[in-house]
Amino acid sequence: MRKASKVLPYIILGVISLVSLFPFYLMLTMSTYKTEEIFKGLPLLPSDYLVENLKTVFQSNFVQTYLNSLFISILSMAICVCVSGMVGYAMTVYSFRFKKALKTFILLTMMVPTQIGIIGYMIEMRTFHLTGTLWPMIFIWCANGFGAFWMIQFIGGALPVEIVESARIDGAGEFRIFGQMVLPCIKPGILTLCLLIFLWSWNSYLVPLVFVNKEVLNTIPIFIKSLANAYRTDYGAQLTGLVFATIPLLAMFIVGSKNFISGLTAGAVKG
Repeated sequence: MRKASKVLPYIILGVISLVSLFPFYLMLTMSTYKTEEIFKGLPLLPSDYLVENLKTVFQSNFVQTYLNSLFISILSMAICVCVSGMVGYAMTVYSFRFKKALKTFILLTMMVPTQIGIIGYMIEMRTFHLTGTLWPMIFIWCANGFGAFWMIQFIGGALPVEIVESARIDGAGEFRIFGQMVLPCIKPGILTLCLLIFLWSWNSYLVPLVFVNKEVLNTIPIFIKSLANAYRTDYGAQLTGLVFATIPLLAMFIVGSKNFISGLTAGAVKG
């Protein structure tokens, strides 16, 4: 009975893993098929049409699109994490008027869908003459309500305020305290936010759809959608593009999975 109770969780986890990975396996196998053959049945084994799908993808400005998405996602992640980290630090360490009101305002911004503010954001970007560039897809992550709230909650539970007070007594400046003492304490929270912002920015569809008006500015979601014409959608090529699009995401989760899990479980109540 004891052996069975120990083995059972692994069996359950194995079954869940297989069910979760099966759609990814189907995407890999479908990317080797011609579009017309995909709908003939469930393709469990690879086919011989992968080279043609690769030709279709790479003849359509895929490399430039890939670089665009990497540039947008990396810069968006860096800016959002930097701003959110400083907001979380300030809201945790400092005492000032309207602090609760500001925190409530941050929560309220999380309740407003992006679709509602996209028109105002588009007018703002046009005023600054930034339309027709990649910057609107980056600046939208500068003031992210979720990032700020995440860092406020994480720093509040992970950072001993006594460390900051001791550093101030020793004459350390605020930027030195933040860089040398606060950041090491909140590393799991920062890495978790990095993964989430990179994922959301990489998969963003609405904002690029509104602002991208040139093929050279395409991002991965727009590019994959564009692998079609008025008469035919090349699902085989789209799935091949999706396979390449998932590589950075898989790499980031594999490298940062330990910190990602510890960041998500930080602050859990221990029994």
